[in-house]
Amino acid sequence: MKVAIASPPSPKSIEDGLLQVEKLVKEAAEREAEIICFPESYIPGYPAEEFEVEVSSPKKMQAALDRACKIAAENNIAIILPMDWYTPGGMLNVAHVISNAGELLGYQTKNQLDPTEDEIWVPGTERRIFEVSGVKFGITICHEGFRYPESVRWAARNDAQIVFHPHFAGSDIEGPSLTEWGNKDNPYYEKAIMMRAMENTIYFASSNYATRYPESASSVIGPDGRCLAHQPYGKPGVLVVEINTDLATGLLAKRFKPELYAGK
Repeated sequence: MKVAIASPPSPKSIEDGLLQVEKLVKEAAEREAEIICFPESYIPGYPAEEFEVEVSSPKKMQAALDRACKIAAENNIAIILPMDWYTPGGMLNVAHVISNAGELLGYQTKNQLDPTEDEIWVPGTERRIFEVSGVKFGITICHEGFRYPESVRWAARNDAQIVFHPHFAGSDIEGPSLTEWGNKDNPYYEKAIMMRAMENTIYFASSNYATRYPESASSVIGPDGRCLAHQPYGKPGVLVVEINTDLATGLLAKRFKPELYAGK
């Protein structure tokens, strides 16, 4: 299976974000990818102070999702599209999963919010497994994938062969100038995603924005913890990687013994 990881710039508007989605989806489809993942909260854009993110609404978000479903069907490719999503209980940070026929398969919520996000979103409470082209996968969003390995282990123990990881880490104003993936002096993010794959014996595919000063690269990590490929730092585009799902055994995740950690 070929998977695609998008590294777009921060959208200037919802319309600009949808144009980027369409552009990168077409490129991924032309390179025979079967699924593409975009970064966290890509529509309307991650609400960092330095970015002017268009104010969203339930109507705008539904229209954007409808358009993304159409883009998926037109290009015969599944899409993981992270969005803000309005509910009666508050606004969720979600990743919608759209089939290659344009059918909405559901969404994964961000359940473990970063402390800085408590006033932006409400936390979700459920986890899901999805399936595209016979491949089962989970989704863990940004902070929860970096700092809550349980979110990935849950997916692996429920037969996910790959976990997608939409996130935002970086800035267009200041930050480190990274040159080597996984360097000991890099921020810890790339080391964390390496461990999420290795400790579960599955693939881990991480999608970040293409900022001027990214703190991690969009990457695909193999079940042995090796970085199979990554997008050049700060360069917009799409990374396409062929994975061998037979190698994603989930061996280490399934050897976990939760009864050893039961409280008394």
